[in-house]
Amino acid sequence: MKKALICGVSGQDGAYLSKLLLSHGYEVYGGSRDAQMSSFKNLAELGIRSEITLVSVNINDFRSVLQTLLKIKPDEVYNLAGQSSVGLSFEQPVETLESISVGTLNLLEAIRFTNLPIKLYNAGSSESFGDTGQAPADENTPFRPRSPYAVAKAAAFWQVANYREAYQLYACTGILFNHESPLRPERFVTRKIVATACRISQGSSEKLILGNIEIARDWGWAPNYVEAMWLMLQQDKPDDFVIATGHTCKLKDFIRVVFDCLGLNWEDYVESDLTFYRPTDIAEGHANPEKAKRILGWEAQYKMEDVAKFMVEHQLSKLQKTSLIEQ
Repeated sequence: MKKALICGVSGQDGAYLSKLLLSHGYEVYGGSRDAQMSSFKNLAELGIRSEITLVSVNINDFRSVLQTLLKIKPDEVYNLAGQSSVGLSFEQPVETLESISVGTLNLLEAIRFTNLPIKLYNAGSSESFGDTGQAPADENTPFRPRSPYAVAKAAAFWQVANYREAYQLYACTGILFNHESPLRPERFVTRKIVATACRISQGSSEKLILGNIEIARDWGWAPNYVEAMWLMLQQDKPDDFVIATGHTCKLKDFIRVVFDCLGLNWEDYVESDLTFYRPTDIAEGHANPEKAKRILGWEAQYKMEDVAKFMVEHQLSKLQKTSLIEQ
């Protein structure tokens, strides 16, 4: 039985990856800064919390990482930890840089120090590319990060590449474009849109206040994307891969699909507020995931319209359950 340690198990990707690895017969260890105090509500939502061995590990602390690796001796480590909001990174740049780049460096160095045959997956981000205009970004596209989050992810990417080349570690980065699900917190714009629209459909008189709705992104389905993470660590040689659908849509298109699912005209309920604009932002994000299809045999199963529909259906179901409990 293979053993996997997932750092950042409490997040969206950590929960879906845990479920996937369990289905492949893994013994799964879920790392969190304080495993005794964390709620792990995403694991509970998927009905797998009792199947995960939860461990306290602070990846910003080298000793904590080293002790954890020596104790568990995992075959695979998935680094999904760190501050994950682009918007929040403008308010907390130091915390963002430390939690992502220092955490990644500690994992790499601890693996090198133990000399255990551990394979490392690092969660990269399409934000590192910055604005590529209409050009689809692939694994050879230069990084021009435009947020503290993107700067941190770019630094972590090069740390992984350097340890792979200099120390022959099996370490790779998945450069993931936007991937959504009902497990996203509401500070993420797609979840905010879905949650607010569903409340409006149930009679709420509120408005949906957003920033720039003209931005365009490549949106995929998170449970599908964690399969790519796992596939990267099953290859003979470590490498980096862009993971995306290859289809880009404007945020207002996502909004329209969500409101259409609810039988509403989005323009009646949405307002734009300059206070929600970011200091610097990416106008459009385009991706070329051909390498992942060719080498990993992976391609996105769902596009933006499917993602919006899935999230609306889940949110309505959640509201109905809450209503029945209150009755």
